Amino acid sequence: MRKFWLLFSQTVTVVLAAYFVVATLKPQWLDRGPGNTLAVIEAPAGLPGVAAPAGSFAAAAKAASAAVVSINTSKAAARNPNMDDPWFRFFFGDQGGQSEPQVGLGSGVIVSPNGYILTNNHVVEGADDIEVILNDTRKAKAKVIGTDPETDLAILKIELDKLPIIVLGSSDTLQVGDPVLAIGNPFGVGQTVTSGIVSALGRNQLGINTFENFIQTDAAINPGNSGGALVDTQGRLLGINTAIYSRSGGSMGIGFAIPVSTGKQVLESIVKDGQVTRGWIGVEPQDLSPELVEAFGIRPDAVKAGGVIITGVLQNGPAAQAGILPGDVITDVGGKPVRTVTELLSTVAALKPGAQAPLGVLRKDKKTEITVVPGTRQRPKVKR
Repeated sequence: MRKFWLLFSQTVTVVLAAYFVVATLKPQWLDRGPGNTLAVIEAPAGLPGVAAPAGSFAAAAKAASAAVVSINTSKAAARNPNMDDPWFRFFFGDQGGQSEPQVGLGSGVIVSPNGYILTNNHVVEGADDIEVILNDTRKAKAKVIGTDPETDLAILKIELDKLPIIVLGSSDTLQVGDPVLAIGNPFGVGQTVTSGIVSALGRNQLGINTFENFIQTDAAINPGNSGGALVDTQGRLLGINTAIYSRSGGSMGIGFAIPVSTGKQVLESIVKDGQVTRGWIGVEPQDLSPELVEAFGIRPDAVKAGGVIITGVLQNGPAAQAGILPGDVITDVGGKPVRTVTELLSTVAALKPGAQAPLGVLRKDKKTEITVVPGTRQRPKVKR
C-alpha cells in the first residue's frame, strides 16, 4: 500500500511540474476553449513599387505635387503721414504712426525649368517681399516678372537648380464630369490634395475678373489654395485655382479655376513682351433685351440667334472708323459667335492690335460684315 501511495504522489508531482512548464513556456497549448480564441485576418504590407489600387489618384498627386509651391508674402506697415509732426511723435512715439505689417498666404505652380511660377495676381499684389517654399522644403525669394489683373494672373521667378515642373494639359478638351484634383496650401496647414469633378465650364459674369472663363469644380478649395494647381488624373495642369463661392469662408463645393490655356497665353506674353497686349475697338455693348430690341427698332425674329447690341461708339475709335453705329448687333467676331457682353470683350481682347478682323453685324434686320482694325486695350492701374 505504501508503494502505491508513493507511486501516486510521484505521478501527481510529475504531472503538476509538466503543467507548470507548459503554462509558462507554451500557454497557448492550454487555451482550448472557444471563448479564448481570437482569429484575425491581416492584409500583407504594401511593397514599394507595387501599383496603387484601382481608382487611386496617387500617381497623379505624386506627379504634380512637387511642382506646386507655397507662397508667403509680406507688405511693410503703412507710415502715418503725421509722423513728421513733432507733437504727434511726442505723444505717440516713433512707433505710434505705424500699423501692423500685412502678411499673406497662397500657392503657385512651377511651369518652367527656368524658375517661372504661375500664380494669382491677388496673391502677390502690393507685396514687398515674396518667399516661395517648395515641396522639398527649399526656400527662395521670388521676383515678380509681370502681372495681369484682368485675368488675376501673375508670373514670378525664382533662382534654384533642378526645379520640378508640371506638365501642361489641355483645358479646351475638358468635359463636365471629368475627375480633377486641386493641390495647394489651404490655411497654411501644408500641401493638400483634394479630389472632385468638373462641375461646369465657361463660367462668367461672376464679377471676379474682367475676363472670365472659369472651370467650376467641387474639389475642395479653401483660402491659401489661390494660385494652386487643378490637375487631371495624369497630373497635368488644367487650371489655376482662383476663387470659391462661400458664405462661411470655407469650401462649399463651388470653386473656380482659370483655364491653363489662358495661363499659358499670359505667361508667354509677359515673358516675351513684359505685359499682356489685348485688342480693343471702342464700343459700349449691352446684352440683348426686349426693351433694347424695341427701342432700336429691331425685329425680334432677326436676333433669335443672339448677339450683343452696341449702344455707344467712341468717337474716332476703331469701331467708329470701321463704320459701326449705335443699334448695330454684333453676332460674331473673327468667325466666333458672341452671345453676351463677356464673350464679346473676351473675343475682341484676343484680337491682335493692328491686324484686320471681320465682325458679323446685324443692322436694321440685315446681316453684313464689317472689317475693323483693333487698337490696344489700356492696362488697368495697378493697386498699391
